[in-house]
Amino acid sequence: MYRPTVQSIITAIETVIVGKEEVIAKSLTALLAGGHVLLEDVPGVGKTMLVRTFSRAIDLEFKRIQFTPDMLPSDLTGISMYNQKTREFEYRPGPLMGNIILADEINRTSPKTQSALLEAMAERSVTVDGELKVLPSPFFVMATQNPIEHEGTYPLPEAQLDRFLLKIEMGYPTFNEEIALLSRFEKDEPLETLHSVITKQEVERMQREVRDVHVSSAVKQYIVRLVHESRKDPHTYLGGSPRSTLALMKASQAWAYIHNRDFVLPDDVKALATSVLGHRVLLTAEARYKGKTSNQLIQDWLDTLPVPMDREVNEV
Repeated sequence: MYRPTVQSIITAIETVIVGKEEVIAKSLTALLAGGHVLLEDVPGVGKTMLVRTFSRAIDLEFKRIQFTPDMLPSDLTGISMYNQKTREFEYRPGPLMGNIILADEINRTSPKTQSALLEAMAERSVTVDGELKVLPSPFFVMATQNPIEHEGTYPLPEAQLDRFLLKIEMGYPTFNEEIALLSRFEKDEPLETLHSVITKQEVERMQREVRDVHVSSAVKQYIVRLVHESRKDPHTYLGGSPRSTLALMKASQAWAYIHNRDFVLPDDVKALATSVLGHRVLLTAEARYKGKTSNQLIQDWLDTLPVPMDREVNEV
């Protein structure tokens, strides 16, 4: 059961997006945890529509960046231009100066421009002509990329993938969901009539409340043991970093919060483990040759690790 405010957001988004409740909930989790989301899937499954609907349901300033190979870092951060009337340089903000940023097809731009975005995601500020510009708050990036087209793309290196709190796959709709999709868009454009159900101030309040969600020492040990498994497994040559341990805890706090709890359960960790660790764990060539995936390994670790008892989880 979701918190009433969260349920209202999900219900609003589901008037446009069909059958993606878990994806919506995880995106909200990343927003409330102060992280960012990488949406990866094939074209046409609704990645861009999801972000547009998400921004419409939440009353935050939305900016869209369509990445192309010739884009420069200044196209994101903005530039200083000389004003002949005032005889002074004036800052012209770039599209990063928003609250919800759709970074569409992030892997189609050069590594230099990708780095400018990823630096802004980490530092929540940009530097233009030597002057620091603080980005608006909340600042939430939802980036998309297509995993099947590699020509003309620049894959994100592991260090930059680590900047995304969650990596989420959309997946195809079921047969009935696709029928419902056709009916919903047969005569109307539901996005055009969607109104926001939550304000910027409410989002900031919820982000503060997420930080107060209790994580017992037993759950912290469970998170650390899970990440340590990623470092010990012979099928991996790069396991989760301490940053990923921290990311899993913060995401679990937000997941517990949206489910109307003020403490984290091991089930919260299990629900988000693949989305948090899947893009941070690298497999050996032999493991890839055998057809293993990082998500399969993470599930194996979750199945074998001892789960904390209820009395340990509830301790203060």
